[in-house]
Amino acid sequence: QVQLVESGGGLVQAGGSLRLSCAASGRTFSPYAMGWFRQAPGKEREFVALINWSSRRTNYADSVKGRFTISRDNAKNTVSLQMNSLKPEDTAVYYCAATKSLRNWYDRTGYDDWGQGTQVTVSS
Repeated sequence: QVQLVESGGGLVQAGGSLRLSCAASGRTFSPYAMGWFRQAPGKEREFVALINWSSRRTNYADSVKGRFTISRDNAKNTVSLQMNSLKPEDTAVYYCAATKSLRNWYDRTGYDDWGQGTQVTVSS
């Protein structure tokens, strides 16, 4: 099991930027693919971005392509999500998650370990 703690959320105006971080502890971090998900009030938790263990593969939801960038530092056991050109519809609780399998990388059921989430609020 990997313990995950997110940070970096907050309130930002539309068009602004935020950088989320996720610190991992417990088992060795590097073999895990890492994902970011988000959940807005009254909505299902949805996939945002994925990065594989080597950083050679990334995937993004269509809604964030070109605006968000996922990265990781295996030496520091961290994964980050740089969010630019934020929109009010990006408002949600953002979660990082870990998985050893990429079988269902786009779905929450494909992930084994989750952080507690960090709130991102984008005002118009």
